[in-house]
Amino acid sequence: NISGLGHFDFYINGEKVGNHFLDPGWTNYAKTALYQTFDVTALLKKRNVMGVMLGNGFYNVPRERYFKQLISFGAPKVKLALSLKYADGSSEVVVTDRSWKVCESPITYSSIYGGEDYETRKYQVSWMNPGFDDDSWKTPVIAKTEMGLKAQVSAPLTVRDILPVVRKYKNSKGNWVFDFGQNFSGIIRLKVKGHSGHKMTMKPGELLEKDSTVNQRASGGPYLWNYTLSGKGVEEWQPQFTYYGFRYVEVSNIEKLELVELTGMHTTNSSPEAGSFSCSLPMFNKIYELIDWSIRSHLASILTDVPHRVKLGWLEVAHLMQHAMQYRYQLDGLYSKVMGDIKDSQTQEGIVPSIAPEYVRFADGFENSPEWGSAFIIIPWYVYRWYGDKSLLSAYYPYMKRYLEYLSTRADNYIVAYGLGDWFDLGPKHPGYSQLTSNGVTSTGMYYYNASIMSQIAKLLGEEKDEERFTQLATCIRKAYNEKFYNTATKQYDRNSQTANAISLYFGLVEEQNREVVYQNLINDIKNRNYALTSGDIGYRYLLRVLEENGDSDIIYKMNTKYDVPGYGWQLAYGATALTESWQAYGFVSNNHCMLGHLMEWFFSGLGGISQQRESVGFKKIKIKPQMPIGINSASTSYTSPYGDIACRWVRKSGKIRLYVQIPANSEAIVYLPAKAAEEITESGIPLKDVGECRILETHNENYILVSVGSGNYIFEV
Repeated sequence: NISGLGHFDFYINGEKVGNHFLDPGWTNYAKTALYQTFDVTALLKKRNVMGVMLGNGFYNVPRERYFKQLISFGAPKVKLALSLKYADGSSEVVVTDRSWKVCESPITYSSIYGGEDYETRKYQVSWMNPGFDDDSWKTPVIAKTEMGLKAQVSAPLTVRDILPVVRKYKNSKGNWVFDFGQNFSGIIRLKVKGHSGHKMTMKPGELLEKDSTVNQRASGGPYLWNYTLSGKGVEEWQPQFTYYGFRYVEVSNIEKLELVELTGMHTTNSSPEAGSFSCSLPMFNKIYELIDWSIRSHLASILTDVPHRVKLGWLEVAHLMQHAMQYRYQLDGLYSKVMGDIKDSQTQEGIVPSIAPEYVRFADGFENSPEWGSAFIIIPWYVYRWYGDKSLLSAYYPYMKRYLEYLSTRADNYIVAYGLGDWFDLGPKHPGYSQLTSNGVTSTGMYYYNASIMSQIAKLLGEEKDEERFTQLATCIRKAYNEKFYNTATKQYDRNSQTANAISLYFGLVEEQNREVVYQNLINDIKNRNYALTSGDIGYRYLLRVLEENGDSDIIYKMNTKYDVPGYGWQLAYGATALTESWQAYGFVSNNHCMLGHLMEWFFSGLGGISQQRESVGFKKIKIKPQMPIGINSASTSYTSPYGDIACRWVRKSGKIRLYVQIPANSEAIVYLPAKAAEEITESGIPLKDVGECRILETHNENYILVSVGSGNYIFEV
């Protein structure tokens, strides 16, 4: 077991143990540090040398170059225990104590925000080999720490992809620009040959200035990688304890070098892939990649907001993008880690800050916004529904209650109205605070959603008094919300924005007799804008959910196939290779940010047709209902659920629809087939009514025939 803070690389006999990057994960180091466990049996010999290199990470941010904020929990340190069991049955434990030796490493500058410098002439050859003379090394300081140690449960970061340079040229300053053709999170691998002592500087960035110099204005700078050569043949190097979000690298001071080659190394959380999607519309496949690159660029040991300027765990993305990300990746381990981070950051008053771990206390609405803090209640509920695991609900229930109680202290007659609101919505001004929707709509909406979820959690955990209390609270919030925000004369919520209508509908805040008119208000706004979107960070997910639930994927299609107004098409036309922070793809904010990636969820559940039935847990009861907007002729989707592989593939051709469905063992599904009568449908060429494995459900759905099926493979034709 080993924990090295901020980050460590562990070596035995000169070989790095494992392929992890930036171990261990970031935490609130005042309370918690993580450790990793490795099986090193295959690396051990009769004589062995263990070595550790340490980097600062978020544990200790230097006051040099760029820093988002100054953080220090002390100097880097390591704690290690090697458990040995010998062939004769005896055992021994080797630990980090005063018998170890320490010295300064060739990494002369290490910063999660500012980059990394490597001085090869400080590298001591053979320092990890038996017999190395360490007499000049020092005795370590034994540090006392207060934090608890926990095993790292989230998948480690690794190098996922190797990216070649697609273009290389000299800019106006005489520096060389290396273009990887893709905006991604990661580092570079350098191959270089030159004379000893030659220092070269590499400056990564997402964008270029007009003169082809790297632009770090929106991504945090100066961020640099500096490498000083040893002069001993061809040298290879890569940063160990930092990373950045970039597409370009500007390299200076290389005129006298014989060889300079760069390779991009995309680093991300190594959680396994869970799902896949493709369709007949190239634009949607490009949007899928746009969102996916951004998701991966933000999956670290926390879910970051950007892979450069901030690298903090802003919590709204964690729940709003949760389903979208869980369709693509197996993230139960990461969400377990996120919940621990939130608990460590919760205050005595019950406040959940907008970031976790909370390394800095923000202001002006950023420090504590309900749409962000609600992740503490929503995440474990979504994990339970998705994976069938209620352990997070049990572990954090008292703390989740405390957060809901805190929100109640901020309520005025059950209305909560503070925070950031529908962040980065599309209004007349530059993006930022909500422009089109009042704060109280999104924050009170979340307050209600939290109370509703907590009522269901209390029932699940057998907390009957809490269930009754939370149900009553939700009822009171709903009543107050409608009195405050619903205009009975105009039959509109707030200012009739897309977000106000969508949130009111999705959360179930709308009175039943008003649902039709409110939904029509939403549709009218979209159509009156020629299918342009206005919702931001908070509202857009719920807008898509409501449209899909009402079978209006044709509208989703029209909204998201536009190039002439801000949105996904606008970003593609701008040349983005990862989802940008603003719908407008502005250069003064991040050009790699996954907060607006909600179309990914629709790719899987709407267009792809894979979701679960309302009462289902862990995809035990599957719902197959692909929506097939005009303009798309085929889609193929798969998802590996807790029960096994689910697949849905459909093709529309010559007036017929063919639907391929795969349902895993121990699951069942309801398949929605777009037909007026069962006589229009066959399964594997046999009339549907004659197929014993398919039970036609008696419903009054005029658009679909519903069929109940068990596990197996099916080919339906309509």
